[in-house]
Amino acid sequence: MRDTRESRLLLVLLIAIAFALITVDIRGGQDSPVQGARQAAATVFGPIENGVSSAVDPVGNAIAAVRDSDSRHDRIAQLEHDNTALKAKLGSDDRNRSRLNQLDKMLKTAGAGQYGIKGAEVIAIGAAQGFSWTVTIDVGSNDGIQRDMTVLNGDGLVGRVTTVGPDTATVLLANDPDFTVGTRMEASDELGFASGQGDRPLRVEMLNGKAKIKKGDRLVTFGSQADKPFVPGVPVGVVSRVDPSGGDLTRTIYVTPYVAFSKLDIVGVVVEAPRKDPRDTVLPAKPKPTPTPTVTVTVTPSASEPVTGQTP
Repeated sequence: MRDTRESRLLLVLLIAIAFALITVDIRGGQDSPVQGARQAAATVFGPIENGVSSAVDPVGNAIAAVRDSDSRHDRIAQLEHDNTALKAKLGSDDRNRSRLNQLDKMLKTAGAGQYGIKGAEVIAIGAAQGFSWTVTIDVGSNDGIQRDMTVLNGDGLVGRVTTVGPDTATVLLANDPDFTVGTRMEASDELGFASGQGDRPLRVEMLNGKAKIKKGDRLVTFGSQADKPFVPGVPVGVVSRVDPSGGDLTRTIYVTPYVAFSKLDIVGVVVEAPRKDPRDTVLPAKPKPTPTPTVTVTVTPSASEPVTGQTP
């Protein structure tokens, strides 16, 4: 086209029409009169534009690559999340196995002592009453739990119930300074009273100041009147130290409890006492001493050395 006055007028007219269409399209929004034409054009020219832009637009390609990279990152993050969930599940399975072992051990202890127990889970440490060594368990009066019931686990004496709600109860642990339980020595039947000392061994005052006690001796609960708060025969611990009697009427010994009070999880509340005192039958089997190997050395005299009783 030649640059003439008519061609310039036509160009101005086309530009004016284009601006008019743009204005109408913007004001029309979704109801724009050119919406149909736009969609038709997109249908026809869209694939061509995509192909051309992919071939000639490296910036567009780079943006698409970054977008794909983000998508891959999301997939990796999801996989990492799934792996974490799987590890958590495996950990949960390990915990479940540990709890099953605890439950099995507790049932064997209850069976050995003929205790009727109600299983429970420790759900909190400490209590509003201000006791320094207490736990909260997930059973209460709705489960038949009452105040002053004995609490044990697979290892031995845990404590006694002090406060009962409808669905929970507070247990005063045997290592609390306010805790006292009557004890009986294995075999010798010597009696005493054990008191908690926090994270230190239990302190036991023996009634007989001349009682023969040595390190390694074991104690069980003596039992209470009407079996409350303590049923008899529950393992308490092992003597770790014996103070000299010094001629006193009583004798002090220190006992390492069987129960690890900082690791409580599954416990049992004794809701039915045994018909007869189990005595020492609930105590764990004593570990067998490891035999010391004996080595016999035979010495054969050398041919160059004289044998006793012979002259060279």
